[in-house]
Amino acid sequence: MRKAFLFIALILSSWSTEVSAICPDLSQFYPNNNGSPRDGSDWERIHSRLTEFFDQCLRSSEYFALYGAAQLNTDRLSDSMESLERSLLLDPDNGAALIDYAEALLRDGQLFAAIEANAILLMRDDVPDELSLQINQRQRDWSSLIRQTNWQLDLLGGFDNNLNGAPDEELITLTLSGEPIFLRLNEAYRAIGGGFLNANLMVRHQRLTPESQHSFLGQLRGRLSKDNASDVLQVAGRYNRVLSGRENNVQWGVGLNHLLFTGRPLFTGTDARYSHQLGRIGKCRQLATGALQHQIWHEQRRLDGLEIKTGIGASCPLSGSSAHQISLEGSILHNGELDGTRLGGNRSGFQLSALWQTPLLEGTLSTQLNHTRLLDDRGFSPLIESDARRAVERSSVFVQYQRDIEWLSNSVQFLVRLYHQDQNSNVGLFETEDTSFELGISWRF
Repeated sequence: MRKAFLFIALILSSWSTEVSAICPDLSQFYPNNNGSPRDGSDWERIHSRLTEFFDQCLRSSEYFALYGAAQLNTDRLSDSMESLERSLLLDPDNGAALIDYAEALLRDGQLFAAIEANAILLMRDDVPDELSLQINQRQRDWSSLIRQTNWQLDLLGGFDNNLNGAPDEELITLTLSGEPIFLRLNEAYRAIGGGFLNANLMVRHQRLTPESQHSFLGQLRGRLSKDNASDVLQVAGRYNRVLSGRENNVQWGVGLNHLLFTGRPLFTGTDARYSHQLGRIGKCRQLATGALQHQIWHEQRRLDGLEIKTGIGASCPLSGSSAHQISLEGSILHNGELDGTRLGGNRSGFQLSALWQTPLLEGTLSTQLNHTRLLDDRGFSPLIESDARRAVERSSVFVQYQRDIEWLSNSVQFLVRLYHQDQNSNVGLFETEDTSFELGISWRF
């Protein structure tokens, strides 16, 4: 569609040869003889000046090559691709335009198209030796992106005011013979606060094809604290496949999550997920999502369940930058019991989530908000709150700041995290609150 538009524009522009004849000399916009690179202010100034000549240079391939380069170097990616495509339509042999167009394709996420465009440059015999070396290096770098394996190690320490996930309430209301009886919780079941150490090792393997993207994630995470009874070890793995499309990407994946609590198996979950990009409204991407998870609780098998989640969401860049964006999602949940004896039976409800990310102090600040509400289908227990149907509302906020430690290595980041969760319920046993703070480093290798 874009190229058809440009072709029509070229036909219309051919009606005014007098206008194109007065396109000014553009040599003033090329780099100086000393070859020093331009900075952002230089490119911004060049873009502003070239915009003044737009109507005078509608048939100049040289003009649109320079204009596209200025747009590319001032983060106007979509506009630069249109200008560079027009330059190549006017003159397919314009090497300068093709060099920048290959770079624009890469930034737009079109890796294979970028490699193909760069390969055309390698076949030309009019490329200067120094530039040919750069193009060859670029081809090797881009080709290496097709298949990648990356490791990441996170080491963080901090403080948590509820290491064991204990309830807030010290008194639990029991119902015996129709009368309420208040029972004080044993000291062992109350919240324990203290310091902790988190270690997280991840491996990511990614393989790209022109039509799809395959990725595998393996994870081993552990938490140690003064309360040995609350130490956790997590082993997880996930496979994802993304079917590429310009506007309608489809992603599906399967995963396994296994938790050990004090060295004994606590929970195992296997799941399948699916998302479909519905299109765009302005710059916002719309998504439809779905997930199915089988849950096994090894210590109490009657808690086992099958959870279904469906939702819609949107992701919008802010200020024209992918580093500054907001994402919203709303989902419907249903967790079905598997053996018919689970307290409360099936559970149904909804979940709302929001993610905001923005650049800050040469790093990135991200904030994630979640709110979930679930209601049991039947009374939880005749002994608790007169067999009321349990309702649980859980709200959480997670804030993270990350920044490269450039003096140490570009592959090392400094991390600061803050997490708070507040869970309310009509059954006091499920009233909990938890706040943790941690900081550390993340090393990618």
